[in-house]
Amino acid sequence: MKYSISVTKTTSPKEKPADESKLGFGKLFTDHMFLMDYTQEKGWHDARIVPFGPIPLHPASTVFHYGVEIFEGMKAYRKANGDISLFRPMENIKRLNNSAERLCLPELDEEGCLDILMTLVELEKDWVPHSEGTSLYLRPFMYGNDPHLGVHAVKNATFAVICSPVGAYYAEGINPVKIAIESQDVRAVRGGTGYAKCGGNYAASLRAGEKAEKNGYTQVLWLDGVERKYIEEVGAMNVMFKIDGKIVTPELTGSVLPGITRKSCVELLRSWGYTVEERLISVDELFEAAANGKLEEAWGTGTAAVVSPIGQLFYKGEEYVVCDNKIGELTQKLYDNLTGIQWGKVEDVNGWTVKVCNG
Repeated sequence: MKYSISVTKTTSPKEKPADESKLGFGKLFTDHMFLMDYTQEKGWHDARIVPFGPIPLHPASTVFHYGVEIFEGMKAYRKANGDISLFRPMENIKRLNNSAERLCLPELDEEGCLDILMTLVELEKDWVPHSEGTSLYLRPFMYGNDPHLGVHAVKNATFAVICSPVGAYYAEGINPVKIAIESQDVRAVRGGTGYAKCGGNYAASLRAGEKAEKNGYTQVLWLDGVERKYIEEVGAMNVMFKIDGKIVTPELTGSVLPGITRKSCVELLRSWGYTVEERLISVDELFEAAANGKLEEAWGTGTAAVVSPIGQLFYKGEEYVVCDNKIGELTQKLYDNLTGIQWGKVEDVNGWTVKVCNG
C-alpha cells in the first residue's frame, strides 16, 4: 500500500552549500522533512512533507522517559549520468521494522515506506551533492509520543525522515583509523536490543567512545557483554578481518547490528571466491593472528563510512599495527566496488540500486 502524502513546500528555501568539500557529516539539513502519525484507533495517518523545523512534543512523551526510539541510516547518490538512486533501501526498511517490533513500536508497510523515501528524495533532489565521495544522507526515525507517564507498549507514535547532504563520515576519509578495544563497558547483550537500531545502544557507547577519543582513537571496538572476550562491532560499524587469506566477521548472535553494508560486503567477497566465516572470534585469537603475521587486513563497514580501513588496534596497553597502517588491497577493492555501484561507476549486477529520479 502507498500512504497518501500531502506536500507543503517551504516559502524560505535555504542556500545550497557552495563548497561541497566542506560538507562534513550531519551538519546541514535540507528544506523539507517527512512526518506521519500513528494511533491505535487510526493506524498510520496524516503522511506529510513539510518545511524542515522543530517537532513539538509533549513533555511526558514516551521517547523522553523510556527511550522508545528507533532509526535508520541510508543514502541517496547522484550517479555519473546525474540520476539519483538509493542503495538497497528495502534492507533498511526491513531492519527498521525489526527494530520496531523489538521496541513495541508500530511497523510500516514496506512498499509504502519506500514510496515515502523516494517522494522526499525527489522533492529534495537539488540537495543531492555532485562531488565524488558525497551523498544525501537519509535519517528515517520513529518514536513513541504517548502523552503520559507509565511503562507500556506504545499507543501513539510518529515516523519522520530528515535529509542531510554529507561528505566523509571520518575526517580521515578512506585512510586507516585507530581503534581501541573496550574492556570495561559493554554495548549490548544477547536477548537485549543489540540487533535493533535504537538510540539506547548508542547512548550506552558514549562513555567508552569519549575515553577512546581522548586517547587519540577514532572508535571503540566492542567485546561481548557476557564473557568479555568475543569481538562484536565497532561503535558505528560492523567489522571484518582478513586472517591468513580468509575473511572473518562476527556472527549475528542478536547483540550485533545486522548491517546492510556488512551483508553487501559478505556477498561481494563470496562472489569473488573468498571464504567468509561468520563466527565468534575472540580478542585472543585476533591478537595471536596479529603476532603471527596472519592478520592481513581489518576494516569496518557501515552506511556512513561505507568501508573504513583499520590501521591500529589498542587493547589493555598493547597496540597492534595492521597492514603497516595502510589501506589493504582487499579493503580498497571493497570500497571501490561498493562506492562504484552506489555512484554508478561499476555495473550493478545484483540490482542493489533503486532509481529515484533523473538528475
